[in-house]
Amino acid sequence: MALTKNERRLRIKNRIRKVVSGTEARPRLAVYRSNKEIYAQLVDDNTGNTISAASSRDKDISAAKATKSEVAKLVGKALAEKALKAGVEAVSFDRGGYLYHGRVKQLAEGAREAGLKF
Repeated sequence: MALTKNERRLRIKNRIRKVVSGTEARPRLAVYRSNKEIYAQLVDDNTGNTISAASSRDKDISAAKATKSEVAKLVGKALAEKALKAGVEAVSFDRGGYLYHGRVKQLAEGAREAGLKF
């Protein structure tokens, strides 16, 4: 029987998570994308702590009248700024089973433009 789209994404996500993990020096940039919103957070997997997070629901980002791709780029920039304030310069990118395309790619490019190293 064929997998649903979400089951397929979760399989890919588990395959990625076997390899990608975050440390305090190089946290994991985890991405979650819903139909309307996009969320990103920096996670230290050794302690299970979230170092910083940003989403399209943040007040300054949600006030911007832009397309979903443009909003994703703003989220990436906001997360990178928060990360640099927290002393994080390099991250491991966890696309969460989503294709590196569209909003996920825009978020990554926004984070790179703001100074994060992948």
